[in-house]
Formats: sequence, C-alpha cells, structure tokens
Amino acid sequence: MNILYIMFDQLRFDYLSCAGHPHLKTPHIDGLAEKGVRFTRAYVQSPTCGSSRMSSYTGRYPSSHGVQFNSYPLKVGEWTVGDHLRKAGMSCSLIGKTHMVADAAGLERLGLAPDSVIGVRQSECGFDPYVRDDGLWAEGPTGFYDQKRSPYNEYLKEQGYPGDNPWNDFANAGIEGNDIASGWFMVNADKPANISEEDSETPWLTTKAIEFMEEKRLNGAGPWCAHLSYIKPHWPYIVPAPYHDMYGPDDVLPVVRSDAEREDAHPVFEGMMNNQIGKTFSREEVRQKVIPAYMGLIKQADDQMGRLFAYLEETGRMQDTMVVVTSDHGDYLGDHWLGEKNLFHEPSIKVPLIVYDPRAQADATRGSTCDALVEAIDLAPTFLEFAGGAPVGHILEGRDLTPWLQGETPEWRDFAVAEFDYSTMPLCAKLGLAPKDARLFMVTDARWKFMHAEGGLPAMLFDMQNDPDELVDLGRSEAHQEVITLMYDRLRQWGLRMSQRTTLSDAQIEAGRGKSGQKGILLGVYEAADVSSELTEKLRGPVPQG
Repeated sequence: MNILYIMFDQLRFDYLSCAGHPHLKTPHIDGLAEKGVRFTRAYVQSPTCGSSRMSSYTGRYPSSHGVQFNSYPLKVGEWTVGDHLRKAGMSCSLIGKTHMVADAAGLERLGLAPDSVIGVRQSECGFDPYVRDDGLWAEGPTGFYDQKRSPYNEYLKEQGYPGDNPWNDFANAGIEGNDIASGWFMVNADKPANISEEDSETPWLTTKAIEFMEEKRLNGAGPWCAHLSYIKPHWPYIVPAPYHDMYGPDDVLPVVRSDAEREDAHPVFEGMMNNQIGKTFSREEVRQKVIPAYMGLIKQADDQMGRLFAYLEETGRMQDTMVVVTSDHGDYLGDHWLGEKNLFHEPSIKVPLIVYDPRAQADATRGSTCDALVEAIDLAPTFLEFAGGAPVGHILEGRDLTPWLQGETPEWRDFAVAEFDYSTMPLCAKLGLAPKDARLFMVTDARWKFMHAEGGLPAMLFDMQNDPDELVDLGRSEAHQEVITLMYDRLRQWGLRMSQRTTLSDAQIEAGRGKSGQKGILLGVYEAADVSSELTEKLRGPVPQG
C-alpha cells in the first residue's frame, strides 16, 4: 500500500469545478473526487505557507511545533509524518517544495552533519528528498531569496535556456518587445510565459513524480509515501501558452467585498487592506489580469493530474495507493479588499481536500462529500493508520479521517482552530505591538467564525449561516456576547490541550503507575510492615560484613 500526497500552493477551494466554479473545468481532479471523498470544510492551521506546511507535516498546531511564519526553522527533533511512517515500515519521499527552514543551530549543537541521513531528514521536514525545489528563485539587490540550489533551474539550463536564473527570465516572465516582462509585475499576467509548456514547473514536477514511482515499481520497493508538492498556482501569476488566454474577464468569479468592510474595520484587517498587496488587489483591472492567469495555472495543473492518474491506472497503482489532493492555503484575489492570504476568511483558510482510499472498506463513500470540520493536521494520523502504524495521540494533534472515508460517523470535533503570527510584518510595528502580541487565533464551528487578536485588540465574529460571504463583523456587537463567550471558552479549552509531552504516551504513563516501589522507592512508609514484604526485601536483613 502506498500514499501519493499531492499539495498545491495557494489553490483556492472554490476554483475547482467540483467545488462549483461555473467556468473552470478540472475533470481529472473531479474524477478523483468521484473515486473518493471530498471534504467541504477543510481548514489549514495557518494562512501562511511555511507555518501551514509544518502543521501538515508534523500533524501539530503552529504553537506546538513553533513555526509561526515563513523562514522560521522547524526545531530539531520535531516528529514528522516521515518519522511516523518509517516506524510503520513505509518510506517517505519529497518531490517539490516544502518551505522548510532547517534548524542549523540545533543540528550543530547536537553534532548532526547536515549531509548525513539523519541530518538531511531533519533539514527536509522528515522527507527523503527525491527532488526539493521551493520554486521561489527571486533575486534582488542583496542576492537570492533562496540560497539553496535549484534543481528546476538546472533542468532549464540542460534544456538550453540561457542565463544564471532561467526561472526568473523564462518560466516566470513573458516578453515585451525585446525585454523581459516579469511575472512579478501583475500587469504582465495576461502574457504567455516565455517557456515551452512542457518545460514549465508543473509538468516538470509531474514528470519527476512519475519517474519516482516508476523507479519504485521497477525496483520492487516496499510501501512508499510520495509527497508531490507543486509550486503553482502560487504567484508570480503567469502561465505558458496555451493556458495564458484560455480564460478572460467573463470567467472571473464576482468579487466578494463591501464598502461597509472599510468602515470602522478591525485594526489588523484595516492594516492588511491598506498595505501594498491589499491596495493593488482592490483594483478591478488587477483582478481581471491576474485571475484568468491563476485559472490557467489551475487548468494546467488539472491536465497534469490527468498524466499522473493515467500512470497510476496503467501500472495498477491506483488499486493500492491512497491519493490526496489539497493545498497549503488559499488566495484572496481581491475578495475583502485583500490579496495573498494572512487572515481567516474562507478564500484564505479553507482549502480543497479530496481523499481517495483504495481499500474495499471505502467503496460505500466513493463520490461523496463530507461536511465535517476537518483540519490539515488530520492527514498525518490518517496516513499512519493507512500504513498500519499504531496511533500516537500524545504527538499527533490531528484526528484520523479513516472513519469518514469508510462511511462511519465518528465522534468528532465541534470546532476547528487556526493561528497566525504577523510579528514579522510592518503592521506589527504600525499597531505598536510587541512581537509576542502580534498573534491571531481563529475558532470556527458549524455556524460561527471567530477571531481573537492578542495585544488588547477587539475580536472579530462572522455568522456564516446568515452572512456566508463574511462581510459583517459582529465582534463588537453587544447582541452576540453569548456567542463570543462560547468561542473564548473553546479557545481556552484548546489552549489547555496537552501538546508538549511528546516523549511519553498516556499508555506508558498508565503502565508505569505505582512501579517505583518495585525499584526500591518507598515514600511515606512508616515501617516495613506497612507495605508488602516483597517491596522491602532489599531494605531488610543483617548488616553486610566487610
């Protein structure tokens, strides 16, 4: 049994046809949904890439694993899905991006060589890297954003693309006369990227995934998990022909925002609406340029899913491989006067999640949807169950999805939680906050979505039953104090969870109760007769003679 764990970067829930998009057709992803279960309320644990991914890879919340934003190292020793799966006899490999930053100081402190097996796994989120490429080879006045080598740039050079950084010059740029029309400038989003479509990032990673699976097939390898982590449809928003002009303004979903959102807005919300990204995406001409390119990137991704799923069918792997399609977060695309992600509205924090379980026990749920409150951290325990491993609830904070996949209705969570730390953003200083106070927490249930802001700032609250577009903030409404109190009670309940005792399980603790007496530790005993003679045998008898 194998696992193909597919993650896209910045793929919005509602930009798939199986989620109801009227113009963007994604038949291959739809086809997987017809074979499995589509979860309609799946939430990531942070709306920013690095933090969200580390939660998915560890099965733990950001405040547990410590990666609260991009470029925060994942501390040495943190258990990952790769560690759990290897213990269960399944290998775990990476094809694509992770946004992982290694804990270099921790490796050095423990004397772990970065190029050793342990050192590599500690530096790669617990994965064995088949190919690692985070796909952000931007270069500015002080150098490259990412200092690692780029396998994708090396591939492009092998294909004959000139220059030191063809990712920048070709894969993510068009042409304007004789000049580069960089994808970083969204005015160029409607231009075709200056690259052969088959050489662009999504086909390249798909080819690498097929190569990986073919090597495993030919070598007769044991069970494997392959994390195929795509670079797109993340910005820069530019896509090669023929995908660059498949969609136009008439295909763009209507913007979701209101003028009332700008009136007396929450200070964090106001700050994000008025930063460079928010102001740019608030312009309709920007949306009309960007979103058709974004849709083209998704259409290209779906076509590559066709290649991938055809390979699985042809080789018989579809019969013994769990396939998951999801994303690390969404993209506002101008909704709520915002771009990027960084807050907790549905376009940002809710993601697609489709799980195909090949086992016969899942036959009854094929093609169904599930409205349960699911968190991205639920995938790690689901994978562990599929691999035949024993549950490790003292480490993994997510819940196994298997019962939902097999038609059961398990006891489940009443609310989902996400976190966001904006201490590295200029907004933190603008609001006069210390880094420890620049934190947001989301609690959402079947009806309500609540946001707590540290630093003495007000809460936000949305009634998703009567206001599904989340346009009216009720966080300062006296009439909703009962709901706000309930949400604070839930946040307190979540905050009191046992999350740091990862070296001993409950079962180990229970099994060890009262055993100290067997090892000669007798506390509170007045005389030997007060306890079993077996426990005092080593404490009685004549004085040894020298």
